[in-house]
Amino acid sequence: MLPLSDTIAAIATPTGTSAIAMLRVSGPAAAALATALGGKALVPRHATHGDYRDAAGVLVDDVVFTFFQGPASYTGEDSLEIACHGNPYIAQRLLEDLCARGCRPAEPGEFTQRAFLNHRMDLSRAEAVMDLIHARSERALASANQQLRGSLGRQMDALIGSLLQILARVEAYIDFPDEDLPTEDRKIVADELARLARETDRLLATRHYGELLRDGIKTVILGAPNVGKSSLLNRLVGRDRALVSPEAGTTRDFIEERIIVGPHCLRIIDTAGLNPTPQPLEKLGIEKTLERAAEADLFLFVYDAAEPGFSPPPLPPAFASRVTAENSINIFNKSDLHNSKIARNSPSPTLQISALTGAGFEELTAAIIRCADRFQLDAGNDQIAINARHAHALTQARQGLADAQAKLTTNAPVELLASDLRGILAAYGEISGKVDNERMLDALFATFCIGK
Repeated sequence: MLPLSDTIAAIATPTGTSAIAMLRVSGPAAAALATALGGKALVPRHATHGDYRDAAGVLVDDVVFTFFQGPASYTGEDSLEIACHGNPYIAQRLLEDLCARGCRPAEPGEFTQRAFLNHRMDLSRAEAVMDLIHARSERALASANQQLRGSLGRQMDALIGSLLQILARVEAYIDFPDEDLPTEDRKIVADELARLARETDRLLATRHYGELLRDGIKTVILGAPNVGKSSLLNRLVGRDRALVSPEAGTTRDFIEERIIVGPHCLRIIDTAGLNPTPQPLEKLGIEKTLERAAEADLFLFVYDAAEPGFSPPPLPPAFASRVTAENSINIFNKSDLHNSKIARNSPSPTLQISALTGAGFEELTAAIIRCADRFQLDAGNDQIAINARHAHALTQARQGLADAQAKLTTNAPVELLASDLRGILAAYGEISGKVDNERMLDALFATFCIGK
């Protein structure tokens, strides 16, 4: 872990020409730097306009300085932000000058890591910073904002508080070995362990929704050849992303794009037509189609409106069993050519559209949003969507709870029960960062961008 005694600096805005660029400085020398650069002591949290002159006195740019006095800053340390013109050359000149004055270039995520180490935020909130930066949809943004404001941290604090009370009760009997847990105490401990197990399961159940928020809802377009799957993709994407031809079997490989539909981000995948008698190359495309479909969350089945009856494409039984009325939509395309009345004898939403003219797309968008809304699980008043690291820690905690419940049932020695409870406590603590694991922290913050 890098030392906090250094003063770090970085360009905090993306590379490229823009109206404004931002540099950040944090550490023990930030206050002295602010005074030297601004020509006077800067009033904390007040923007100060001035010239930026390098160490040799050469004018570099017209800038705005903002000084933040620790601990009331993002990192908890004295910090300085410098807004300059968004010329990459100017920003780089300023960074080089700051380093010449004693700063060290910041590592990826080092500002947020310092905020965590200086107790400005717990680890779950630090991770939410990166989720906020990468949010691709309204729901992902809302979830990241809630976590940044401590939604998961509050849940974990409540679980840890309850567990500590159980542990205190159990360890009291270790200190008095002649005593044993009386019946009423065993029931209290058992009830609390059962409640913690339910709460842990509830949080674990949000993992998949968290993946959907961060990566998008994997949505596959399926159907027979030449029903208009690629035209549907182009209409949803808003441009000619896939080749469209009257010739059947044009799509031989899958095409993937991310789109926003209402408050949701979709990873939409156009696939090869499911032809029961394919040619060799077409067969390879169908195999890839089924591979992608096996991982999908949402299924768009496309039919030709000239054939108003349902003729589902051939699907392997294991895959077909994953398709439900809640995660699939039946779409009859080419309504501009065929005005047939479609048979609505499927439990899934059934719509008639024209990918060529856009007719019916408002209804399709609404149906997709309704299906996507079902992926969000109720996690109480706070919108929780855990990530893979959280899920690993919660899985360890859940196993520990099962072990503790088993020991309580079999009247195992109270020391063994207490050992399980301490393991659960350590697993819960990993989520908020209350467990000292330097390697884990370094790996986590290394995924952040420089300047954050």
